[in-house]
Amino acid sequence: MADWEEDLASLVTESGISYQYSGYGGAPARVVEGEESKGVEEQAESLKDMMEGFFEASRELIVELGKSCRDILRHSLVGVEDSPIVRSLRTGCVSVAARLEFLNEYLPEDREPAHAWPVIVLVFLLAIVASFFSSESEYSIEPPRKVQIHPPSASHIQLPDGRNLSYCRQGVPAENARFSMVVPHSFLSSRLSGIPGIKESLLQEFGVHLVAYDLPGFGESDPHPRRDLNSSATDMLFLANALGIQDKFWVLGHSSGGMHAWAALRYIPSKLAGAILFAPMVNPYESKMTKEEKHKIWVQWSSKRKFLYILARKFPSFLPYFYWKSFLSGEHGEPENLLSLSLGKKDKALMGERAFKAFWERNMEESIRQRNSNPFVEEAILQVSSWGFSLADLQASKSPEGNGFLNWLKSFYSLAERKSPSFDGPIHVWQGTEDRVVPPTVADYVQRVLPETLVHRLSSEGHFSYFYFCDECHRHVFTTVFGPPQGPIEPTDDSVEDQITVEVSDGDLTSLFEQQ
Repeated sequence: MADWEEDLASLVTESGISYQYSGYGGAPARVVEGEESKGVEEQAESLKDMMEGFFEASRELIVELGKSCRDILRHSLVGVEDSPIVRSLRTGCVSVAARLEFLNEYLPEDREPAHAWPVIVLVFLLAIVASFFSSESEYSIEPPRKVQIHPPSASHIQLPDGRNLSYCRQGVPAENARFSMVVPHSFLSSRLSGIPGIKESLLQEFGVHLVAYDLPGFGESDPHPRRDLNSSATDMLFLANALGIQDKFWVLGHSSGGMHAWAALRYIPSKLAGAILFAPMVNPYESKMTKEEKHKIWVQWSSKRKFLYILARKFPSFLPYFYWKSFLSGEHGEPENLLSLSLGKKDKALMGERAFKAFWERNMEESIRQRNSNPFVEEAILQVSSWGFSLADLQASKSPEGNGFLNWLKSFYSLAERKSPSFDGPIHVWQGTEDRVVPPTVADYVQRVLPETLVHRLSSEGHFSYFYFCDECHRHVFTTVFGPPQGPIEPTDDSVEDQITVEVSDGDLTSLFEQQ
C-alpha cells in the first residue's frame, strides 16, 4: 500500500497540494493548500497557448493550400493558352454563346450582355422559386376540378382533302343574313367561343349570321398534317362556301385568333368584306418591327410566357412537357396560370364572375377533347415563326404619283414583289389600354404599317373585358361596323320549309348564353 500512496503523494505535490496519509487506523488525511491557485492558472495558460498554436498552424496550412490551388489553376487555365482544359472550355463557351446570341437583341441598348445576363438568370431563378412557393399557398384552398369530355355535338363539313371541320352557327340563316361573320378561335379555345356571351337577339337585330369553327386538331376538327396560315385561310374559304355564304363575309379574330384573321386578309382577300379584330396578336419576331416596339411588347409579358415563346421558336420539342403539366393535365385551372398571362384589374374581375368561369371551363374542355398536344404545339410555332407575309403586305397597292420613268419603274418593282392581291376593305382593331397580353404597342405597330386601319383604343380595358360577356360592347361594335340595325333580309322565295332561324349545335353553349 505504501508504494501507491507515495506515488499519489508525489503527483499531488506537483500541483502544489500537500497530501498526508496516516494509515487506516490513524487520524484522517489532510489536504494542505499551498500555491494551488498559481499552479492551476499556469496549467490553463499552458493549455491555451497550445490550442492557439494549433489553430494558428492550421490556418496557415489552409492558406498555403489555397494559394497552391490558385497557382495551379492560374497556371493551367490562364498561363497556358494551348492547355487542353482551356481549349475545351473555350470551344464549349463559344458554341453556347453563339447559339444564345439571339437573346441579346432583347436587352436595352445601354446594357452590356456579359453584365446583364448573369443578373437576369439569377432573378429568373429566384422568381421560379418564389412562384413555386406562392402558387402552393395561394391555390391550396380549393382542390382543382377534373376536366370532363362531353359527347360529340358539333356540325361538320368534309374538306377536299378528306378532313372533317367542325363548326356551330348562331344568328340568322345565311340566305337571310345582311352580314356573315366567320370566327377562328384563339389558343386553348374552340368553336364554342365565337363572341363570348353574344345575345341572340342582337344577332337577329343586325341580321348577322355568325359561324365559329374548330381549328385543325382542336375540338372535333380533324388534325392537319402540314398546316400553315395559308391552309388556315383555305379552310375558312371552304367552310363559307359549304354553308352557302354567297357574298363576301367578315372575319373576326380575338388574341391569337387574329393571326388567322390576318392570314385570311392575305390569302383570300377577294372573299372578305372586312376584318374585326380584338387585341389581335402579331408575330413578336416581325422583321419590320423596330427594336423599341419589340421591347415595349416583351416587357409586358410574364417571364414564363417569354420562356414559352423562346421554346416555341428555338426548341419546340420541349413544349409538350409544359402543356401536359398545365392545361392537358386533366384538371381545371385559372386562365392566368394555364396561359401564363399577366392580367389587369378588369380582366381579373371578369374572371371572378360565375358566368365567365362556367364558359371558360366548358370551352377549355372542348378545346382539349382530343387529348393531343400536337395541335397546340403547331399553333405556338405558327405564332412565332415566319408567317410568309408581313402586315405591311396587306396594304392595298397605290397608283404611283407622276408619269416619270423612275415612278413607273418603282411601281413595276413593287407589283412584281407582291404575290397575291392586297386587301382594300375596312380593318377595325379594338385595343384595351390596360391589355398586358397583347400590349397597346401592337395596335400602334399595326397602324404604322397599315395606316388605313381604324384603331379603337379602349381606356382602362384589358385583354378580355371588352370582348367577353359585355352586351353594350357588342352593340357598340356592331353599330360601329354595320351602322344602324336593319334586321335580316326578307326572303324572296315562298318556299321556306328548309329555313332555320338559329342553328347552334351545342346545347351547353346555348344554355350558357341564356343565363346572361
